[in-house]
Amino acid sequence: MDVHSILLPTDFSECARRAVPVAADLARLLGARVICLHVVEPVVPPVGWAPMAGTLPVADLGEQVDEPAREELPAFSRGEEFEGLDVEDVVAHGEPAAEIVRVARERGAGLIVISSHGRTGLGRILFGSTAESVVRHAHCPVLVVKPPGESDE
Repeated sequence: MDVHSILLPTDFSECARRAVPVAADLARLLGARVICLHVVEPVVPPVGWAPMAGTLPVADLGEQVDEPAREELPAFSRGEEFEGLDVEDVVAHGEPAAEIVRVARERGAGLIVISSHGRTGLGRILFGSTAESVVRHAHCPVLVVKPPGESDE
């Protein structure tokens, strides 16, 4: 496998953190760099909401939404698991699966390592599966890290 970079999407959840050692070990094995990606989903106003005079411009709102990601992503990507590796932080905006696929293509990722939240049944129908969508649309191989105890049933 000729993989020069590995894309590691994260929402900072405990589930997403399970993919970290897998991505780090593969990066060491393959001599690849790691691109840690966090996608900020669009802010959707509640139904019936109408802008009022003096509200924040959209650009200001975007900066406020980005701030936690811009603080948490470096802490995430500088963990001991990544020691000695070339790591890049990326924050993107939009629908998570589409942005993961777009960033992977734009950055030339040779592999995506993503965790599965393990939703099944109604939860999967209602919330969809980001990992499943990434697998279907990515230009490169995708390794899905399942949570402990998730079966194929």
